[in-house]
Amino acid sequence: MISAEAVKNLRAKTGASIIECKKALEEAEGEEQKALEILGRRGAAMAEKKAERQIKAGLVDSYIHTNGKIGVLLELGCETDFVARNENFKNLAHELCLQISATNPQNVEELLAQPFVKNPEQTAQDLTNEAVGKLGENIKVIKFVRFEI
Repeated sequence: MISAEAVKNLRAKTGASIIECKKALEEAEGEEQKALEILGRRGAAMAEKKAERQIKAGLVDSYIHTNGKIGVLLELGCETDFVARNENFKNLAHELCLQISATNPQNVEELLAQPFVKNPEQTAQDLTNEAVGKLGENIKVIKFVRFEI
């Protein structure tokens, strides 16, 4: 039997729905690490399914490094304005801006393939896939520009 506390803890770590967290824990026989891996695979599969959906909304985010010598503008797309206003979506945009600032990728493909600076075991694509799993919409990095003095 999976405890409500275990489901709550997994939900807090992943942002996945209560039902998805419970299913993952049941499949993992209560082992949180296995459940995290299961949710990660499901998020990637969900992102793949939603990849063909049309991007009609999104936001432009910016980041200026504390030294004032590096700046980033990022266009992150999603399907609806509802998701574009969501804090998880805004947070993803900010994290991607930080990634671009720190690693200076040359294009979107390179950005998404890079290990995420805050968690090298995860790529920027994995981070985006997690957001797709949480928010239930196609999310894409449309373009970005990095300025450096």
